[in-house]
Amino acid sequence: MTPPRRTGRPLVLCLLALIVLTAIDLGTKAWAEVSLSKERVGADIPPACMPDDSGRYYFQRIRTEPVVWIDGYLELRYAENCGAAFGMLDEAPKWLRVGVFMSAGIVAVAALMWMFVTANGGPLFAISVPLVVSGALGNMVDRVRLGYVVDFVRFHLNDGWEWPTFNFADATITVGVVLLLLDGLRRPEPAAVEGSSGDPERDTQSGAGEGAPAKSA
Repeated sequence: MTPPRRTGRPLVLCLLALIVLTAIDLGTKAWAEVSLSKERVGADIPPACMPDDSGRYYFQRIRTEPVVWIDGYLELRYAENCGAAFGMLDEAPKWLRVGVFMSAGIVAVAALMWMFVTANGGPLFAISVPLVVSGALGNMVDRVRLGYVVDFVRFHLNDGWEWPTFNFADATITVGVVLLLLDGLRRPEPAAVEGSSGDPERDTQSGAGEGAPAKSA
């Protein structure tokens, strides 16, 4: 028996969503580089994601004034993330970051696309695939091209508490993972047996009565 596969319209929609979301991610990062930072002048450009003798990291580009959306809460500010989403493993050795992130990204993209094509999961899973895959691809492109990921969305409370700066890819990955979890929590209801009344106890008694020998008077 041939296993079920998603072909035709679902596959086309998934690929289109994947292309559009990846383009939005890369486009917003390019905008952040141009609008929220500027190139360093001279030969004093520090190596990407490498600490100096005092353990301090320096950006490859110089951060300019942020774009404030909600004063004291939300702004667009340039940042370079050497780690994973929201800064995880930011200070890990370069060989570990590259090995972990690139390997994990390739495996995740291949696994999710294979599961989508082979018709795994329900509607929420199908929606989550282009969200997670596009985010993974967008951040992988940055790591190959720059050696780090460009972030620019900053939530904070009057410069006190703040959420790690993130980008469009981080947001789509987060939403996609939530949808994956919700899809995994969904349990298909058992199919109704033909002739069943919907009441297990009644059906059991009825079946016992039909199969029992008749009593003699």
